[in-house]
Amino acid sequence: MTSNGLSWLEVRLAGRLGAFELNAELRVPAAGVTALVGPSGCGKTTLLRCLSGFCRLSGRIAFKGEVWQDGATFVPPHRRMVGYVFQEASLFPHLSVRENLAYGLRRVRGPVGLGLDAAVDLLGLAQLLDRATTRLSGGERQRVAIARALLTQPKLLLMDEPVSSLDLEGKAEVLAQLEGVLGGLSIPVIYVSHDPAEVSRLANVVLAMRDGRISATSPAPAADEFSPLKSLSPAEVRRLALAAIKAGLRPD
Repeated sequence: MTSNGLSWLEVRLAGRLGAFELNAELRVPAAGVTALVGPSGCGKTTLLRCLSGFCRLSGRIAFKGEVWQDGATFVPPHRRMVGYVFQEASLFPHLSVRENLAYGLRRVRGPVGLGLDAAVDLLGLAQLLDRATTRLSGGERQRVAIARALLTQPKLLLMDEPVSSLDLEGKAEVLAQLEGVLGGLSIPVIYVSHDPAEVSRLANVVLAMRDGRISATSPAPAADEFSPLKSLSPAEVRRLALAAIKAGLRPD
């Protein structure tokens, strides 16, 4: 399970869910950010649900030498200590931001590494703590969801297109936070995205998925290997620039 001091996430899964067939095999370092990319319907979310234990197919999953699933073992989701950030924030609407974050801490059964104050500082939430979640922007909601996931003290963080449902301003806001947050985490992250700009900005390794299979593994592309702004209209570029300024980004 280890090689040259590195720990790994190792997965071999095969099976059908309705008409969809997953037959995925992967081995990636249990460190840094691994991007999972591919067309809609290729199995990215299904794979994440299997890693979290929410979905079960035949095969084996091992994380840093700990077997989560094989022919004789199936560790339930709450014992895998996996954090999950969905496309939609899925916050509790009847609770304030502070109470949503506290809920994440209540799930912890072992030692607390990241406390509430640290998570608030990390995601820039100090001004939002007493606000109702229904009064948050999309970007603010997603930052709260990320902080809550981190407060569960996960061993592995799964992020399923966490900015895909946001407008340009919300994406700029969340990505500005994520770049610093993910770079400083001591836990591995599996990050699902369709956007090459996100992948280049956040990931260390890229897994390409197609038709339920991992088709390629490669280092993340450099930022200058593509020009993401070419597909935007001038109006969209202006909106993105304003959003970046609001998020605290400045030109060098």
